[in-house]
Amino acid sequence: MSALPAARTYNQDHIPRRADGRRRISIYWAWSYPWEAQRDPAEMYNRFSTMTEVRNVAWPGYETPEYDAAHFLQGIAGTLELFHRSTRAFQQLAGAATGHPVAVFQRIDQAGYVLPIDERILADTDTLLVFGLDHLLCGQHAAPEESAALRDWLERDGTCLLLAPHHDVGATDDYAQRQREHEHHGDPLVPRQQRFGGYTRSLMEALGVPIRNRWGLRPAVIEGTTEIAPLTGYRDLDGPHLLDHVTTLNFHPHLPHYELTVPESDAVRVLARQRVDARRPHPFLEAGDTELNALIWMPPTGPRAGDIVLLDSTNFTTLFGGTDSLEHLWHNLATMA
Repeated sequence: MSALPAARTYNQDHIPRRADGRRRISIYWAWSYPWEAQRDPAEMYNRFSTMTEVRNVAWPGYETPEYDAAHFLQGIAGTLELFHRSTRAFQQLAGAATGHPVAVFQRIDQAGYVLPIDERILADTDTLLVFGLDHLLCGQHAAPEESAALRDWLERDGTCLLLAPHHDVGATDDYAQRQREHEHHGDPLVPRQQRFGGYTRSLMEALGVPIRNRWGLRPAVIEGTTEIAPLTGYRDLDGPHLLDHVTTLNFHPHLPHYELTVPESDAVRVLARQRVDARRPHPFLEAGDTELNALIWMPPTGPRAGDIVLLDSTNFTTLFGGTDSLEHLWHNLATMA
Protein backbone atom coordinates (compact mmCIF):
# COMPACT_ATOMS: atom_id res chain seq x y z
CA MET A 1 0.00 0.00 0.00
CA SER A 2 1.50 3.34 -1.03
CA ALA A 3 2.07 5.96 1.66
CA LEU A 4 -0.40 8.81 1.82
CA PRO A 5 0.90 12.36 1.37
CA ALA A 6 1.31 14.39 4.53
CA ALA A 7 -1.78 16.16 5.86
CA ARG A 8 -2.01 19.84 4.99
CA THR A 9 -2.42 22.50 7.66
CA TYR A 10 -3.58 26.08 7.31
CA ASN A 11 -4.56 29.07 9.42
CA GLN A 12 -2.71 28.15 12.57
CA ASP A 13 0.11 29.76 14.51
CA HIS A 14 3.69 28.93 13.58
CA ILE A 15 5.37 26.44 15.93
CA PRO A 16 8.94 27.69 16.61
CA ARG A 17 11.80 25.39 15.66
CA ARG A 18 14.51 24.72 18.22
CA ALA A 19 18.12 25.57 17.38
CA ASP A 20 20.28 22.46 16.95
CA GLY A 21 23.14 23.64 14.73
CA ARG A 22 21.28 22.91 11.49
CA ARG A 23 19.69 25.63 9.40
CA ARG A 24 16.10 26.63 9.97
CA ILE A 25 14.82 27.99 6.66
CA SER A 26 11.86 30.29 6.11
CA ILE A 27 10.21 31.63 2.95
CA TYR A 28 8.60 35.07 2.99
CA TRP A 29 6.27 35.94 0.10
CA ALA A 30 6.45 39.74 0.08
CA TRP A 31 3.06 40.23 -1.52
CA SER A 32 -0.44 41.09 -0.47
CA TYR A 33 -2.25 37.95 -1.55
CA PRO A 34 -5.67 39.70 -1.55
CA TRP A 35 -4.42 42.65 -3.63
CA GLU A 36 -2.78 40.38 -6.22
CA ALA A 37 -5.68 37.92 -6.34
CA GLN A 38 -8.32 40.62 -6.77
CA ARG A 39 -6.74 42.52 -9.64
CA ASP A 40 -9.23 43.16 -12.42
CA PRO A 41 -8.74 40.43 -15.08
CA ALA A 42 -9.60 43.09 -17.68
CA GLU A 43 -6.50 45.07 -16.64
CA MET A 44 -3.81 44.77 -19.31
CA TYR A 45 -0.71 45.39 -17.21
CA ASN A 46 0.90 44.53 -13.89
CA ARG A 47 -1.15 41.55 -12.87
CA PHE A 48 -0.74 37.80 -12.66
CA SER A 49 -2.58 35.56 -15.09
CA THR A 50 -5.83 33.92 -14.11
CA MET A 51 -5.81 30.15 -13.84
CA THR A 52 -8.13 30.05 -16.84
CA GLU A 53 -5.49 31.90 -18.89
CA VAL A 54 -2.80 29.51 -17.65
CA ARG A 55 -4.90 26.52 -18.63
CA ASN A 56 -5.49 27.98 -22.08
CA VAL A 57 -1.83 28.75 -22.78
CA ALA A 58 -0.48 25.54 -21.22
CA TRP A 59 -3.23 23.34 -22.68
CA PRO A 60 -3.65 20.45 -22.06
CA GLY A 61 -1.23 20.56 -19.12
CA TYR A 62 -3.86 21.44 -16.54
CA GLU A 63 -6.85 19.64 -18.08
CA THR A 64 -7.19 17.15 -15.23
CA PRO A 65 -9.77 16.90 -12.43
CA GLU A 66 -7.16 18.21 -9.99
CA TYR A 67 -7.39 21.64 -11.66
CA ASP A 68 -11.07 21.88 -12.54
CA ALA A 69 -13.36 24.42 -10.92
CA ALA A 70 -14.61 21.94 -8.32
CA HIS A 71 -11.08 21.38 -7.00
CA PHE A 72 -9.00 24.44 -7.83
CA LEU A 73 -9.36 28.22 -7.94
CA GLN A 74 -9.79 29.48 -11.50
CA GLY A 75 -8.98 33.17 -11.08
CA ILE A 76 -5.68 34.89 -10.27
CA ALA A 77 -5.77 33.20 -6.86
CA GLY A 78 -5.33 29.85 -8.61
CA THR A 79 -2.11 31.05 -10.20
CA LEU A 80 -0.84 32.29 -6.83
CA GLU A 81 -1.56 28.84 -5.41
CA LEU A 82 0.49 27.32 -8.25
CA PHE A 83 3.45 29.31 -6.95
CA HIS A 84 2.88 27.98 -3.45
CA ARG A 85 2.57 24.39 -4.68
CA SER A 86 5.66 24.73 -6.85
CA THR A 87 7.99 25.32 -3.88
CA ARG A 88 7.04 22.02 -2.24
CA ALA A 89 9.96 20.14 -3.79
CA PHE A 90 12.41 22.68 -2.37
CA GLN A 91 10.69 22.55 1.01
CA GLN A 92 10.90 18.76 1.09
CA LEU A 93 14.56 18.64 0.06
CA ALA A 94 15.58 21.38 2.49
CA GLY A 95 13.57 19.81 5.27
CA ALA A 96 15.25 16.45 4.73
CA ALA A 97 18.69 18.09 4.64
CA THR A 98 18.20 20.14 7.81
CA GLY A 99 15.75 18.11 9.87
CA HIS A 100 13.54 21.19 10.17
CA PRO A 101 10.36 21.99 8.21
CA VAL A 102 10.60 25.03 5.96
CA ALA A 103 8.28 27.71 7.34
CA VAL A 104 6.26 29.69 4.79
CA PHE A 105 4.98 33.19 5.56
CA GLN A 106 3.14 35.83 3.56
CA ARG A 107 3.19 39.58 4.11
CA ILE A 108 -0.60 39.64 3.80
CA ASP A 109 -2.14 36.18 3.51
CA GLN A 110 -5.38 34.82 2.05
CA ALA A 111 -7.24 35.53 5.28
CA GLY A 112 -6.02 39.12 5.45
CA TYR A 113 -3.54 38.66 8.30
CA VAL A 114 -0.59 41.06 8.04
CA LEU A 115 2.85 39.76 9.03
CA PRO A 116 5.80 42.15 8.73
CA ILE A 117 9.30 40.77 9.16
CA ASP A 118 9.95 40.85 12.87
CA GLU A 119 11.02 38.55 15.70
CA ARG A 120 8.05 36.24 15.05
CA ILE A 121 9.77 35.22 11.82
CA LEU A 122 13.41 35.85 12.64
CA ALA A 123 13.73 34.27 16.09
CA ASP A 124 13.77 30.69 14.76
CA THR A 125 15.11 31.39 11.26
CA ASP A 126 18.72 31.03 10.11
CA THR A 127 18.11 31.40 6.36
CA LEU A 128 15.36 33.73 5.17
CA LEU A 129 14.26 33.71 1.53
CA VAL A 130 12.35 36.87 0.58
CA PHE A 131 10.46 36.28 -2.67
CA GLY A 132 9.84 39.60 -4.42
CA LEU A 133 6.82 38.75 -6.55
CA ASP A 134 4.82 41.74 -5.38
CA HIS A 135 3.84 44.15 -8.14
CA LEU A 136 5.21 47.68 -7.69
CA LEU A 137 1.66 49.05 -7.93
CA CYS A 138 0.75 47.25 -4.72
CA GLY A 139 3.05 49.59 -2.79
CA GLN A 140 4.66 47.03 -0.48
CA HIS A 141 7.64 48.61 1.32
CA ALA A 142 9.68 47.53 4.30
CA ALA A 143 8.98 49.65 7.36
CA PRO A 144 12.00 51.07 9.22
CA GLU A 145 11.30 48.61 12.03
CA GLU A 146 11.60 45.68 9.61
CA SER A 147 14.92 46.88 8.20
CA ALA A 148 16.20 47.39 11.75
CA ALA A 149 15.07 43.91 12.76
CA LEU A 150 16.88 42.40 9.78
CA ARG A 151 20.05 44.36 10.54
CA ASP A 152 20.03 43.07 14.11
CA TRP A 153 19.31 39.53 12.89
CA LEU A 154 22.18 39.67 10.38
CA GLU A 155 24.55 40.44 13.25
CA ARG A 156 23.88 36.92 14.49
CA ASP A 157 26.43 34.34 13.31
CA GLY A 158 25.15 31.82 10.78
CA THR A 159 22.36 33.89 9.28
CA CYS A 160 21.72 34.22 5.55
CA LEU A 161 19.30 36.61 3.85
CA LEU A 162 18.39 35.60 0.30
CA LEU A 163 16.68 38.40 -1.63
CA ALA A 164 14.80 37.40 -4.76
CA PRO A 165 13.22 40.34 -6.60
CA HIS A 166 11.69 39.07 -9.84
CA HIS A 167 11.72 40.71 -13.27
CA ASP A 168 10.96 44.29 -14.30
CA VAL A 169 9.39 44.01 -17.75
CA GLY A 170 8.28 47.03 -19.79
CA ALA A 171 9.63 49.72 -17.46
CA THR A 172 9.11 52.38 -20.12
CA ASP A 173 6.34 54.44 -21.70
CA ASP A 174 7.64 53.43 -25.14
CA TYR A 175 5.14 50.87 -26.43
CA ALA A 176 7.50 49.76 -29.21
CA GLN A 177 10.14 48.82 -26.65
CA ARG A 178 7.56 47.03 -24.53
CA GLN A 179 6.65 44.94 -27.58
CA ARG A 180 10.31 44.16 -28.32
CA GLU A 181 10.80 43.01 -24.73
CA HIS A 182 7.69 40.85 -25.04
CA GLU A 183 8.90 39.27 -28.28
CA HIS A 184 12.27 38.62 -26.66
CA HIS A 185 10.96 36.53 -23.76
CA GLY A 186 8.00 35.17 -25.73
CA ASP A 187 5.73 34.31 -22.79
CA PRO A 188 2.08 35.05 -23.64
CA LEU A 189 1.18 35.02 -19.93
CA VAL A 190 3.37 38.03 -19.17
CA PRO A 191 1.79 41.41 -19.95
CA ARG A 192 3.70 44.11 -21.84
CA GLN A 193 4.42 45.73 -18.49
CA GLN A 194 4.96 43.68 -15.35
CA ARG A 195 7.09 45.32 -12.69
CA PHE A 196 7.95 43.37 -9.56
CA GLY A 197 9.78 43.72 -6.30
CA GLY A 198 8.81 46.87 -4.43
CA TYR A 199 9.33 45.25 -1.04
CA THR A 200 12.70 43.70 -1.85
CA ARG A 201 13.82 46.93 -3.48
CA SER A 202 13.04 48.83 -0.31
CA LEU A 203 14.98 46.27 1.74
CA MET A 204 17.97 46.52 -0.58
CA GLU A 205 17.99 50.29 -0.24
CA ALA A 206 17.69 50.15 3.55
CA LEU A 207 20.34 47.45 3.97
CA GLY A 208 22.83 48.95 1.51
CA VAL A 209 22.55 46.20 -1.09
CA PRO A 210 23.76 47.87 -4.31
CA ILE A 211 21.59 45.89 -6.74
CA ARG A 212 18.69 46.68 -9.06
CA ASN A 213 16.44 44.03 -10.61
CA ARG A 214 16.10 44.89 -14.29
CA TRP A 215 14.52 43.47 -17.43
CA GLY A 216 13.05 40.03 -18.08
CA LEU A 217 15.61 38.14 -20.15
CA ARG A 218 15.32 34.81 -21.91
CA PRO A 219 18.28 32.52 -21.23
CA ALA A 220 20.18 30.97 -24.10
CA VAL A 221 19.85 27.25 -24.79
CA ILE A 222 22.36 24.66 -25.93
CA GLU A 223 22.48 24.67 -29.72
CA GLY A 224 19.96 22.27 -31.23
CA THR A 225 18.19 21.59 -27.91
CA THR A 226 15.71 23.20 -25.53
CA GLU A 227 18.08 22.82 -22.57
CA ILE A 228 19.28 25.94 -20.81
CA ALA A 229 22.89 26.93 -21.53
CA PRO A 230 25.37 26.31 -18.71
CA LEU A 231 26.10 28.98 -16.15
CA THR A 232 29.28 30.98 -16.25
CA GLY A 233 30.35 30.29 -12.68
CA TYR A 234 33.10 32.02 -10.72
CA ARG A 235 33.83 29.24 -8.27
CA ASP A 236 37.02 30.80 -6.96
CA LEU A 237 34.84 33.58 -5.46
CA ASP A 238 32.27 31.16 -4.01
CA GLY A 239 33.09 31.11 -0.30
CA PRO A 240 29.80 29.47 0.79
CA HIS A 241 30.09 26.80 -1.98
CA LEU A 242 26.67 27.56 -3.41
CA LEU A 243 27.83 26.39 -6.84
CA ASP A 244 29.19 22.99 -5.82
CA HIS A 245 27.92 20.53 -8.48
CA VAL A 246 25.74 23.28 -9.95
CA THR A 247 26.07 23.70 -13.72
CA THR A 248 22.71 25.22 -14.65
CA LEU A 249 19.77 26.98 -13.02
CA ASN A 250 16.08 26.88 -13.90
CA PHE A 251 14.96 27.68 -17.42
CA HIS A 252 12.61 30.61 -17.03
CA PRO A 253 11.84 32.79 -20.06
CA HIS A 254 12.08 36.16 -18.29
CA LEU A 255 14.86 36.24 -15.72
CA PRO A 256 15.87 39.44 -13.95
CA HIS A 257 19.33 40.88 -14.41
CA TYR A 258 20.75 41.83 -11.01
CA GLU A 259 22.53 44.98 -12.04
CA LEU A 260 25.26 46.25 -9.71
CA THR A 261 25.14 49.96 -8.90
CA VAL A 262 28.74 49.85 -7.61
CA PRO A 263 31.84 48.21 -9.08
CA GLU A 264 32.17 44.49 -8.47
CA SER A 265 34.47 43.80 -5.50
CA ASP A 266 35.20 41.34 -2.70
CA ALA A 267 32.23 42.87 -0.88
CA VAL A 268 29.81 42.28 -3.77
CA ARG A 269 30.66 39.15 -5.75
CA VAL A 270 28.91 37.97 -8.87
CA LEU A 271 29.14 34.18 -8.51
CA ALA A 272 27.30 33.23 -11.71
CA ARG A 273 26.11 34.76 -14.95
CA GLN A 274 23.62 33.34 -17.45
CA ARG A 275 24.01 33.76 -21.19
CA VAL A 276 21.02 35.54 -22.80
CA ASP A 277 19.36 34.31 -26.01
CA ALA A 278 21.06 36.51 -28.62
CA ARG A 279 18.70 35.35 -31.36
CA ARG A 280 15.96 37.51 -29.85
CA PRO A 281 16.65 41.29 -29.96
CA HIS A 282 16.52 43.21 -26.69
CA PRO A 283 17.91 46.54 -25.42
CA PHE A 284 20.15 44.63 -22.98
CA LEU A 285 21.84 42.84 -25.87
CA GLU A 286 21.99 45.97 -28.01
CA ALA A 287 23.91 47.71 -25.22
CA GLY A 288 26.66 45.10 -25.70
CA ASP A 289 25.75 42.82 -22.81
CA THR A 290 25.51 39.08 -23.34
CA GLU A 291 25.07 37.61 -19.83
CA LEU A 292 22.77 38.52 -16.96
CA ASN A 293 23.93 38.49 -13.35
CA ALA A 294 22.16 35.43 -11.90
CA LEU A 295 23.74 34.84 -8.48
CA ILE A 296 25.36 37.41 -6.21
CA TRP A 297 26.92 36.97 -2.79
CA MET A 298 27.74 39.65 -0.26
CA PRO A 299 30.03 38.11 2.41
CA PRO A 300 29.85 39.20 6.05
CA THR A 301 31.43 42.57 6.72
CA GLY A 302 31.67 44.88 9.72
CA PRO A 303 28.89 44.19 12.23
CA ARG A 304 27.03 42.05 9.67
CA ALA A 305 27.95 38.44 10.51
CA GLY A 306 25.40 36.98 8.09
CA ASP A 307 25.53 36.47 4.34
CA ILE A 308 23.35 38.23 1.78
CA VAL A 309 22.57 36.34 -1.44
CA LEU A 310 20.59 37.41 -4.51
CA LEU A 311 18.97 34.74 -6.66
CA ASP A 312 15.67 34.75 -8.54
CA SER A 313 12.71 33.10 -6.81
CA THR A 314 11.88 30.96 -9.87
CA ASN A 315 14.94 28.87 -9.01
CA PHE A 316 13.01 27.54 -6.02
CA THR A 317 9.92 26.46 -7.95
CA THR A 318 9.12 23.53 -10.21
CA LEU A 319 6.75 25.44 -12.48
CA PHE A 320 9.43 25.62 -15.16
CA GLY A 321 10.95 22.18 -14.72
CA GLY A 322 13.74 21.06 -12.44
CA THR A 323 17.14 19.47 -12.69
CA ASP A 324 19.65 17.62 -10.54
CA SER A 325 21.80 20.74 -10.77
CA LEU A 326 19.04 22.84 -9.24
CA GLU A 327 18.61 20.33 -6.43
CA HIS A 328 22.34 20.59 -5.71
CA LEU A 329 21.88 24.36 -5.36
CA TRP A 330 19.00 23.84 -2.92
CA HIS A 331 21.08 21.43 -0.86
CA ASN A 332 24.06 23.79 -0.87
CA LEU A 333 21.92 26.65 0.39
CA ALA A 334 20.23 24.49 3.03
CA THR A 335 23.54 23.22 4.40
CA MET A 336 25.87 26.17 3.83
CA ALA A 337 28.40 26.71 6.57
